[in-house]
Order: sequence, then structure tokens, then C-alpha cells
Amino acid sequence: MKKTAALYSAIVFFVGLDRFFKVFAARGTQFNMLEEILKFNFKANYYMAFSLPLSGLWLNAVILLIVLLLIYYLARAWQGERRAIAVSLFAIIMGAASNLFDRLKYGYVVDYLDLKYFTVFNLADMIIVMGMAALLFRINKKEAV
Repeated sequence: MKKTAALYSAIVFFVGLDRFFKVFAARGTQFNMLEEILKFNFKANYYMAFSLPLSGLWLNAVILLIVLLLIYYLARAWQGERRAIAVSLFAIIMGAASNLFDRLKYGYVVDYLDLKYFTVFNLADMIIVMGMAALLFRINKKEAV
């Protein structure tokens, strides 16, 4: 139980850190983090993940619906004592909620980690990806047994 609480706390910490970084990025703060490879640089992302061309009210409604469905599955996983799945879902929900907050407040997601030759993303995106990876790992592990 302590491990689960620590994981939930870590997720909340990193989402808080994401919100903190977004404030600095939105103010125009810029600097190199790893030479020219990784920069802290504001970018308004009006689209979906990896800048897929989906945006607007419909995208917000779909994201909200997905978050609500994930909350439902989180509650079921928690009741079913499937803690690893619940923690993974919590990470995805929290990352998505941070980005959804941006969409509702600004009309776009505040991205700030500019990786040369790839894309601009934020810590919430990383939390979502790690939550998805952990969830897929856990699901595949269950199916293999």
C-alpha cells in the first residue's frame, strides 16, 4: 500500500511540476537544456498528440469523454484490487487533465520541451505515455499468465 501511495504522490508531484513549467513557458521563458538538442521553449499546440490535425470543441469533448471513461475504469480497477492498473490509469487521467485544463483555459496546450528533429511536448505528455506503457505492460503480463 505504501508503494501505491508513493506512486500516486509522484504522479501528482509531476503534474504539479508540469503546471509550474507551463507558467514559465507561457511567459516566454526560453533556455537550452541540452545544447541544441533539447530546449525549454514555449509552443502553443492547438492539435492533438504529436500535432495530429484535430482541434476545437469536438476534440475537447472527446478528450473529456475519454477522461470520464478512464475515471470509471480507475474506480473499477481500484475496487477490484488491481492497484497497478489503477495507478497507470491515474497517470493517464492526470496528464490528460493537465492538458485539458490548458485547452479549456487558453484554447491550446502549452508545450515547452523542444526536442530537435522530433516535436515539442510537455511533462503531462510524458506522464500519459508512461501511464499507457505501464498499462499495456500490465495488461500483456496478465494475458501471458
